[in-house]
Amino acid sequence: QVQLVESGGGEVQPGDSLRLSCAASGRTASSYNLGWFRQAPGKEREFVAALTWSFGMPYYGDSVKGRFSLSGDNAKNTVSLQMNSLKPEDTAVYYCAASTSTLIMTTQTPDLVWGQGTQVTVSS
Repeated sequence: QVQLVESGGGEVQPGDSLRLSCAASGRTASSYNLGWFRQAPGKEREFVAALTWSFGMPYYGDSVKGRFSLSGDNAKNTVSLQMNSLKPEDTAVYYCAASTSTLIMTTQTPDLVWGQGTQVTVSS
């Protein structure tokens, strides 16, 4: 099964930026589309952004659209999430996720593979 390694989390002030990265590895890594979810304490897991390699263009959850930008390198099986204009409500554990599905990625996507998560804290 594909393995996911996340990096880039940290503690920042409102308005600051962070860049998260996810690298997929394993024999079947190239067959997985990659994306990001987040979960804040006491809240349900929320879709953030994802990229289907065949689709090409990234897509975003409504709460981050216009502030976050997802890019990918298919040859390296990696994606990076550039997070700008961060707000306290962005505070959450961010999880990289992988799926072989050709459909858009959601919390209900079957057979999602999850990374370990990385903490993002936005506080003054």
